[in-house]
Amino acid sequence: MASNPLHLSLFELYTAFRSEHMTAGDLTEQAIEQHNTTLGAYKYWQPQDARNAAARADTSFSAGEDHGPLQGIPVSVKDLYNVDGLQTFAGSPVSIPDSMMTQGPVITGLNRQQAVFIGKTHTVEFAYGGLGVNSHWGTPRNPWDSTEHRVPGGSSSGAGVSLQEGTALLALGSDTAGSVRIPASMTGNVGLKTSFGRWSLEGIFPLSPTLDTAGILTRTVADAVFGFAAMDPEHQGRALEFIDQASHCTTSDFAIGRGESVLWEECDPGIVESVETALNELSQKGVRMTDARLPEVSAAIELLKAGNVTAAEIHELLSSEMPEWLDMLDPLVSQRILGGASMSATEYLKRRRHINQLQLSANARFESTDVIVSPTVAITPPRLDDVQQVDHYGPLNLMSLRNTCSGNTLGLCALTLPVGLDNAGLPVGLQVMARHGAEEKLLAIALCIEKVIGTSKDRLGTPAISPL
Repeated sequence: MASNPLHLSLFELYTAFRSEHMTAGDLTEQAIEQHNTTLGAYKYWQPQDARNAAARADTSFSAGEDHGPLQGIPVSVKDLYNVDGLQTFAGSPVSIPDSMMTQGPVITGLNRQQAVFIGKTHTVEFAYGGLGVNSHWGTPRNPWDSTEHRVPGGSSSGAGVSLQEGTALLALGSDTAGSVRIPASMTGNVGLKTSFGRWSLEGIFPLSPTLDTAGILTRTVADAVFGFAAMDPEHQGRALEFIDQASHCTTSDFAIGRGESVLWEECDPGIVESVETALNELSQKGVRMTDARLPEVSAAIELLKAGNVTAAEIHELLSSEMPEWLDMLDPLVSQRILGGASMSATEYLKRRRHINQLQLSANARFESTDVIVSPTVAITPPRLDDVQQVDHYGPLNLMSLRNTCSGNTLGLCALTLPVGLDNAGLPVGLQVMARHGAEEKLLAIALCIEKVIGTSKDRLGTPAISPL
């Protein structure tokens, strides 16, 4: 067994707990020791509550009670999820009204499994941004640069940082245009965006009811498979069976499509090169590459530039339920949210119909290929100083979201995994997209990819700021 239990996979920890080779209390103490305030991952840091939760899990283990695969595992929670006993700010300066604070099935399910909530991580205000910047509470620091404060990606800005610092082994996020995949990619982690409707959104502050999805960030694809199996309603009670099935996928079992050229254009130096290197390795190991097309991507990007339906939906919610919040908005999100007021009902319905049409045609493309890949994020994580003004923030925010937005608009499930470092020494992710509802296939293929090319530590090494 590894000298540091935080280096173990979730499956190894699952086994260690049940064979009495480790306690949840010991693991949680190790995680607490990794907390680095310089990185600023957390809105709420609750070590004593985590210790209490770990003690509860250990008491259950001692009594022979197994409440689920994530029993005793330290989990960070994006401050968009309502957790009983904690306020939710959703990145805003004032906590969300009590009337909107119902705890949802995702959190309740993890509580039932006796997972250890170690804290709530920072988010962009109302999750409306891809860079991870928050002018109210501060922006977590990307741990891959020890000299410059670079953004960690958003909107789940603290989630990836919590994994890299070692305080959490699974992080909850949400994804409306890339908010799980972007921070996962920018911090060298794995991020899974589930299909719309796969996991309940109840108890998660809504940005866009049309596009919001729940998701997780993990250190490896193997951990993402484990976490998904443990949390997904269709696999509860038979998680280990799915994990075993996913592990049997081989390089001859699937084909990869490269998708649209727009996803590969105007990327910062070293990004395309890192992705191409990984794809060449896969090809040499027998993975079939195709020229599968996904032309709907271009339309999705144009919708992103126009604000999609997101601005109208979040503006309506705030106007109806939280009007005083409109006067407190972060300058980096206010212009876009307030712009939602100008969208007519006709234009809103037109865009909704267009989204439905795009989803039908895009999902049909996967009849000829299993997954479509691209770089996850087209840009190097910017320096915080370079994106604190609206005129500089806007273009880079759009570029951060460009490659991931189609996963939501086109109704797909998607995952990012780390494949290398760009020319600035920052992580590069490979985005893998599959049709709606195909998480099982997506995860099995991604796990096979990871087995061939290696994990984040194999390809990236360790972050510049790393207590581990």
